[in-house]
Amino acid sequence: MARTVWDSTVGKKTVMAVSGLIMLLYLVVHMIGNLKIFFGAGEFNHYAHWLRTVGEPFMHYEWTLWLVRIVLVVAVVAHAVSAYQLSRRDIRARPSKYVHKKPRASYATRTMRWGGIILALFIVWHVLDLTTGTVHSGGFQEGHPYQNVVDTFSTWYGNVIYIVAMLAVGLHVRHGFWSAAQTLGAGSRTRDRALKATADVLALVLTVGFIAVPVGVMTGLVN
Repeated sequence: MARTVWDSTVGKKTVMAVSGLIMLLYLVVHMIGNLKIFFGAGEFNHYAHWLRTVGEPFMHYEWTLWLVRIVLVVAVVAHAVSAYQLSRRDIRARPSKYVHKKPRASYATRTMRWGGIILALFIVWHVLDLTTGTVHSGGFQEGHPYQNVVDTFSTWYGNVIYIVAMLAVGLHVRHGFWSAAQTLGAGSRTRDRALKATADVLALVLTVGFIAVPVGVMTGLVN
């Protein structure tokens, strides 16, 4: 049954919707955590340490964090694979391009695929920069996330990469939330306006919330 569902177009769209909502929930929580940086190094570093001790003593050190990471990796892979396969299926169904583009297709809709690629590349860079420290500038300091964040956003390329990626996040969330609602059957004539407004608000809040951190570093509010 699982294979039958996965092989169907509806099944792949459902996987995309559910995995997308999981990542959206993570983004909201992650953004709230990031904003703690405006309360100082002590507050931000304590929050980062707390993430590794959630669930103790029942859960061992970092076990909860690793469970979250595993769920996120599964969600990202499922989302990317189903998106790619749906895209290939769409191309096979219509090998030649449409003569006229759909007039109501939004900019976010037309750039979902490229936005996904940008975000995939950003995730790799973000992990190598602030988790492993592999490409970090200024000398990565284990256990000092506040200083590591300041180091990253003290470089012009760190700011450019991050801000471009967050703009892509906003566009992706705006269209993705709406699409997920339709796929999961939440859309209707009475709820469509509210769902669209919710998608717009989520996209705006996440974009502004994430970009506030590099702007804070650039303006000296975070130093």
